[in-house]
Amino acid sequence: MSTRSPAGQAPDPAGRQVACWADRRFAFRPAATALMVIDMQKDFLSPDGMAGREGEGIQILQPIVPRLQRLLPAARRAGLEVIHTREGFAPDLSDLSPLRRDRGTVGVNGPLGRYLVRGEAGQDFIDELRPRPGEAVFDKPGFSAFFRTALADHLQRKGVTHLILTGVTTQCCVQSTLREAVDRGYYCLLLEDCCAALDAWLHRATLDTIQGEGHLFGWISDSETVIAALAVHDR
Repeated sequence: MSTRSPAGQAPDPAGRQVACWADRRFAFRPAATALMVIDMQKDFLSPDGMAGREGEGIQILQPIVPRLQRLLPAARRAGLEVIHTREGFAPDLSDLSPLRRDRGTVGVNGPLGRYLVRGEAGQDFIDELRPRPGEAVFDKPGFSAFFRTALADHLQRKGVTHLILTGVTTQCCVQSTLREAVDRGYYCLLLEDCCAALDAWLHRATLDTIQGEGHLFGWISDSETVIAALAVHDR
């Protein structure tokens, strides 16, 4: 009989387990786990940002904000590494690929400055989810949080083996980060109620993809289940 957990680890008395979709469980140790908060930026989520002013339906994204506000304190208390990312490009756009340049969106003047340009107000975090002092922030000139950043080195230094992924948008930057993380050998848990896409069907399709081919891209759960698991040793 196997003594290994469904997450592929030996049982650990200091560990936690999260009930996941399809009757699976995600086993992790808080000290070896990072909570990733991906691209919670004003141009994506604020009514005054580019997406809000363009009428792109940010109301479908905004419900994840209070959920993350509940999740973050629980993660911090439990000792998880908290990592924030922002999509953004150099002021001179020198790190913008020809492909992205041809789309004609990055650098366009918007209500909060040039769109997705580092240092502009719209590229910054929404006020509700600003990083705490000392929490890692990675500005990425692309979709994956690993792309042209020091994220991989940071995770290695911190001894992180497991990632809990949240943020926007589900099918773009969240999924891009998830896929690369899986290729790099990280155990990945996506919280479906702390991610969102501008089209609900894209959100659902991404969840289906994660579960496809025998759960090829990891585990899926929700914030309240994770909060309960994090609090179990506090009782």
